[in-house]
Amino acid sequence: MTQTVNELRNEIRQAVGRYERMESTAFTKEALAALCTTVNYDIDTHNLPSKPQMRAGILWKIGELDDDDPEQTSNAFRKAELEAIAAALQDRE
Repeated sequence: MTQTVNELRNEIRQAVGRYERMESTAFTKEALAALCTTVNYDIDTHNLPSKPQMRAGILWKIGELDDDDPEQTSNAFRKAELEAIAAALQDRE
């Protein structure tokens, strides 16, 4: 069965120790920071980088981008990117 974007986000949230959300919402900075930590993208957790920077770093660390340039990302993860992140997190278990 194909997962919805919301289901993928919730799967990822739970994999990094965040809470599932009933409504479909983008990742918070805190959830992105938890994801960065999980994929070993080093960030300053006291002064969080921008969301685009964290999204680019996550995608870079899982092999979806060649570097962590935030210009390569959109305003939110696309479904294919969420699927790649969820698969990468499953591989780490």
